This record gives sequence, C-alpha cells and structure tokens, in this order.
Amino acid sequence: MDQHPTWRKSTYSGNLTECVELAVGVDGPAVRDSKLGESGPVLRLDAAAFASFLDAVKAGRHDR
Repeated sequence: MDQHPTWRKSTYSGNLTECVELAVGVDGPAVRDSKLGESGPVLRLDAAAFASFLDAVKAGRHDR
C-alpha cells in the first residue's frame, strides 16, 4: 500500500464520521474504520477477496 493512500468513503455516508473508508493502491484495495483514522488498523485484501466481499455486501449478507 502506498505510504500515503487516498482514503475515501461512500457518498451515501454524507458528513458522518462512522464509516468504512476505502483506498486502492498498487498492493490492492484496503479498508479501515473512519472514526479511527490513521491510528486504526487497515485491512488489506487481494482483488478477488475484495470482489467477494463487495458481492456479499450488495446481497445483504452483512446487514444487521
């Protein structure tokens, strides 16, 4: 992952601070908790794992 990745959150989040952020770098996609920011852990995924995760989210398999 880049030393200073560009993190972004969904436009559906509005101005909320409790979101999941995404950065895509040369090592693949990464996600983090926006309220923890730079001090929080970063989950790095390969492209196939990230695609599978997105499919599950879209299908509602991670809804509470």
